Amino acid sequence: MTFRGDAQFDTTRVARRGGGARGGAIAIGGGGLVTVLLFIVSSFLGVDLTGLGSAIQQDPSAGGGSDTEVVGCTGEQANDPASYDCRMEGGADSLSAYWSGVFAENSLEYREPAVVLYGGQVSTACGNASSAVGPFYCPGDEQIYVDTTFFDTLRTQFGASGGSLSQLYVLGHEWGHHIQQLTGDLQRVDAQDTGPSGSATRSELQADCYAGAWLAAASTTPDQGGGDPVLVQPTQAELNDALDAAAAIGDDSIQAQSGQGVNPDSWTHGSSEQRQTWFANGYQQGVSACANVWQVPTP
Repeated sequence: MTFRGDAQFDTTRVARRGGGARGGAIAIGGGGLVTVLLFIVSSFLGVDLTGLGSAIQQDPSAGGGSDTEVVGCTGEQANDPASYDCRMEGGADSLSAYWSGVFAENSLEYREPAVVLYGGQVSTACGNASSAVGPFYCPGDEQIYVDTTFFDTLRTQFGASGGSLSQLYVLGHEWGHHIQQLTGDLQRVDAQDTGPSGSATRSELQADCYAGAWLAAASTTPDQGGGDPVLVQPTQAELNDALDAAAAIGDDSIQAQSGQGVNPDSWTHGSSEQRQTWFANGYQQGVSACANVWQVPTP
């Protein structure tokens, strides 16, 4: 998806975090756990997690490291394939404008998440995470964590095209988990309720739907200052890019690549077909369609 070349981003919610997290491992189990919504099935990447249903040990003192706000980006810079930081800033600007508008229209209170870009390891209110976890949302500090090298992983390990719209889809998906945090839907997830129709999978599909709803509206959503939208309408090729990413990270696709066989009972994020379907539902029908994921049978 393309940004207006002269777009000026007004977001103050994106920062690049320097410094390493304390320790190198993600703690599993124990007391004081908080559910962490993972964008990918991390066990496929060599981390001993079970995807969405995993919990990492909460560390209230976590979150250290110096943050440098991402500022001064333009739409032209965000369109540079190598400029992940500017693309995330521009995406956050558009997402903030869209979701604050949706909540205002429904007389609901809205809080923005912070977006933290990092490399290698990061310390969060949900514990220490490495890049192997993939992008994730931490409800403990209401922050989205993105190791931007994941976008290269989409291409090299998942076989996705990994273009600009697929990268914005990732950010929109994680922002969708923040919306679930605000609406209370996040609390509906039972970490043990896996499978194609389980609450874990439904939560992920709703986040896919939210990403689709935002991307459909992004080209008509005024920027933070009430000016022109920062994004232009996506082409069909760009939409195919996002759908390609959704398919590549379906549970069935990841399990097939792992060589361990496809086991639907263990799914926590949904099949390739499910993820594409619910992204398309949001894109074609708008945000109102996303509530249906909790009621209707999933494909």
